[in-house]
Amino acid sequence: MKVLVTGAHGQLGIDVVDVFSQIGHEVISCGREELDITDMDNSQRVIMHHSPDIIIHCAAYTAVDAAETDIDGAYLVNTVGTRNIAIASESVGAKLVYISTDYVFNGQADRPYHEYDNTDPQSIYGKSKRAGELLVQELTTKWFIVRTSWMFGLHGNNFVKTMLHLGRENRQLQVVNDQKGSPTYTKDVVHFLVNLTATEKYGVYHASNSGACTWYEFTKAIIEEAHEVLGVSLPAILEPCTTDQFPRPAPRPSNSVLEHVAIRTNGFDELPHWRDGLRQFLLDMKQDRDLYLK
Repeated sequence: MKVLVTGAHGQLGIDVVDVFSQIGHEVISCGREELDITDMDNSQRVIMHHSPDIIIHCAAYTAVDAAETDIDGAYLVNTVGTRNIAIASESVGAKLVYISTDYVFNGQADRPYHEYDNTDPQSIYGKSKRAGELLVQELTTKWFIVRTSWMFGLHGNNFVKTMLHLGRENRQLQVVNDQKGSPTYTKDVVHFLVNLTATEKYGVYHASNSGACTWYEFTKAIIEEAHEVLGVSLPAILEPCTTDQFPRPAPRPSNSVLEHVAIRTNGFDELPHWRDGLRQFLLDMKQDRDLYLK
């Protein structure tokens, strides 16, 4: 199968390219230089040229706080860009995978969100991603919307790498303990995408690692696993704090936990528990010491 990946140089995109290539797919890796998703003509031309069987649309504006003031920029990439990819995808008859987010919900529920709950995004980022979801559904016939949360991977910056760095450099770490979610290893998402795109079981899916924790609990696990897996002792003293103590421009969901109804009802395997994903991530980092000494 020929697979075209947008946002191919990002944290998730790199793993998508690597894993799909390793299992024998012909992969077209498209970063901004190869494909400008905000340009309709360019999107149509590039996708028509390659005529892929599958498009995995990872490209996104993900600067959550910056989006609150750069409203046009967020909608240009997440909404207009997604519209352009959707139209081009339909023109070549490709399956389209749109990577979305837990931020499409308001984060106030007292239980995990399943795929068929009503959306209610509170931030510009969440609203622009939800608008992208709607356009995918309206403009294409072979679509998968895959929402994920709290992603971390080997490439680029993420919470795990930040905590490993801060844990070495600081005596004390205060981490929010009133936001709950499911930390998710990018490679676990990609393996799910491999299985998903081999089918015609179109629809909305929640693909996060199983289980849930707060950012504080996640950090505690990072420190523990870093000691066990990497042999790295982080001297920082960890203390819980509230969201109100660290105000940010964009509202953060109190509850980002995603339920996996569609995965179960469509016969797919659940993603591993987040703690297993974290451990595997650190084991993979261990293969290249530079990844965690940076």
